[in-house]
Formats: sequence, structure tokens, C-alpha cells
Amino acid sequence: MSGLRLDDEQRLDWLQLSRSEGIGPRTFRTLIGRYGSAAAALEALPELGRRLGRPIRVASRADAEREMAQASRLGVRFVVPAEPDYPPLLRAIDAAPPLLGLRGDATLFARPMVSIVGSRNASAAGLKFTQRLARELGEAGFVVVSGLARGIDTSAHSASLATGTVAVLAGGHDRLYPAENAPLLEEIAARGIVVSEMPMGWEPRGRDFPRRNRIVSGLSLGVVVVEAARRSGSLITARFALEQGREVFAVPGSPLDLRAEGTNDLIRDGATLCASAEDVVRGLAPLVSRPPSAPPGLMDAVRERAVEEPLWEDLDLDALEGNAAGSVQAEIAGTEDWQAVGICAASFDAGETVTDDMSRIVGLLGAAPVSVDDLVRASGLPIQSIQLVLFELELAGKLVRHGGNAVSLA
Repeated sequence: MSGLRLDDEQRLDWLQLSRSEGIGPRTFRTLIGRYGSAAAALEALPELGRRLGRPIRVASRADAEREMAQASRLGVRFVVPAEPDYPPLLRAIDAAPPLLGLRGDATLFARPMVSIVGSRNASAAGLKFTQRLARELGEAGFVVVSGLARGIDTSAHSASLATGTVAVLAGGHDRLYPAENAPLLEEIAARGIVVSEMPMGWEPRGRDFPRRNRIVSGLSLGVVVVEAARRSGSLITARFALEQGREVFAVPGSPLDLRAEGTNDLIRDGATLCASAEDVVRGLAPLVSRPPSAPPGLMDAVRERAVEEPLWEDLDLDALEGNAAGSVQAEIAGTEDWQAVGICAASFDAGETVTDDMSRIVGLLGAAPVSVDDLVRASGLPIQSIQLVLFELELAGKLVRHGGNAVSLA
């Protein structure tokens, strides 16, 4: 792209148009193509509303100015696809964000990127593998992209801070979810980059997570799914990756762990098996110059596990493009609870007490053996508390001990 940059008034026009009712990415692009500029499109919206038979709520200039000021105070700047700071791979996807809020070092976009996503309620083994994978991919020259969710996302970001990481938010820059990741967010903003297409002050809702996921995959040459139950939001990211022509990698897991069902399905259907960073580096090496294509059957298999749901309520105008690409299942925050990974209080005998510490440890355990030291690091609990929980699980017949001070769920 050229070095084109909008002036302040043009940027406000783009912000105002993007915040107006019914203007999703495709409708925005069509309006710009039809009227030539955001300012002209804003002038045309009342007439378009009259033709629709209902008024269109146009964002006010004052609201756009207030948002611009709020963003500036936080260090966020808005870029559009024609500008050099806009991520080049994201620019090429269907339904690319017409306006992207950036906070941090945009020069990272010039480097090859790979996304790492997975379960919120990740196992200790999954977290450990993610840390190693993200660190080694960073050392190989890749920037690691993820969604700043709990579990796998958090582990991927933390392990790649030193080499470069991108966090994609589902809400506005000032409305982080989950709130506990606020310190990590500040580290990423200082050493990497944080992006969001959502307005300042926007609290993330269910539909916003798939919207975020299309950006996670769109920034990257490929997506690695570490742990994912069936119907997981991470599989939505894999679906977008396939639609965008990205490579999909999946980390295999035990058939006894429901957190591995989604990744094992992906491998069965044609995704590239990932057992190390070397698998990813080798798989992405040719893609810098030649876009990848989905393995036969994988796209259809992922589509079968998705629920048709548009991501935007675009204006229904003749000659305007329809709703956003990709029909996906809305990922509701927190739906990957104990039941989603096959672990809940009901798995214990009636009358048994399940403490917070036990819930935390059980959530980190799976069918794959994990060392007690890794449980200490992943849980943040003192070793005495962990040993007590493991003892109680063993008495209940729920724990298997392995060599090397490793344990797994029975």
C-alpha cells in the first residue's frame, strides 16, 4: 500500500460512519465505493433510511470527537486499510475492519505472525506446551497473536512478550475482558501491540468474540489450536482461518480429555498436526509468498460444526453486500466451564465437598500426566494445598500417580 494517511477530519468521518447503525464492514466498504468518501456516505445515510422505510441512526460528530479524545488519552490511534500502519494480512480478508484501534508498536505487523488459541479452562499440560510453543515461535522470528482470554491465550501472550505479541480485544480498549488480565494488557501495550475494532467504552458481548476471532486469524499466516472442546470458540477461529486461506495446526491430546476432542477432530479432518514449534515453522515457511489452501474436507467438516449466525446487522439495501462472512456459533464469555471440559462437582460422589482449591486443581488435570511442579506454577497455589487436594482425589479414586512425580485424572 502507499503511504496514504487520512487527515483529522477524514479520520473523524470514518469513525462516525463506522459507529452508525447498520454499518458493518461490508456495508462500509460498499458505501465508500459508491459515494467515494466517508463524508459523502454520511450525507447519504438519511436518504438511504428513507428508502428503507425507517430512519438510520447516524452517530453524531460530537460522539465521534469524544471517542477520538478518549482513545488519544489512552494512547490508542485509529487506522484505516489504506494506511501503512494497518496490518497487511488483515487488510486482505473479507469483512476487514474499516477502522482499527491500535495501541503499541505497529512495526510488529511487518513481521510474520502466527496465532495460538485454545481453552479458557486449560490443563496444566496444555499451558506448559503453549508456553514452550510461543517462546520457540518467537525465537524463530514469529509474532504471536491471541485473544487475551484466560488459559491458553494468556499463556501464549506471557511467553512471547520478549519476542513480540499482539492481543486482540473483543471489547473497547478501555473495557478489558477478563479484568484480571489488566497487568498483562499493559505489558503487551508497552512491548507489543493491542488492537480492537470496537468503540471505546464497549463492553464485550457474545457476538463480539467471533468478531474478535476473525481478526486473530486474519492477522496471521496460520492458527495453532492447543486445546478445544467440541463447539469451542477456538474452533470458530480455525473456521475463519480456513475461510481466509490460512494454515490450521492442531495439538493432539488424549481421547479421554474432552478438551482435546476439538483438536483431535481437526487433525482427523486434515489440519496439520503440531507437536512442536518446528512443525509450525516448517508448515508456514512457504506461505510468505504463496497463500495456503485448506486441506480437502477440512472446511466442510468445520462448517458442519458451526451454527449459522451473522456477526453484524448490516443495512438491507439493494446493491449493498449482505451480512458478514462466516457463519459461526457465538462464543459467550465463560461458557467453557467445568462441564465443557467434562469436569464438574457432579463428577464426585454425592455428599463430597469440593473446595475452591480442588476445583482449580481438577481443572488443570486431565488424562495426560502432568508434574506436581507444573501444577504449582499453573495454579499459583502453595505446594501444601496441592498435595492435600491430590491426596483427597487419590482417596476418592480420582487420581493416578505416575513416575517422575506426575499425576493425572483417573
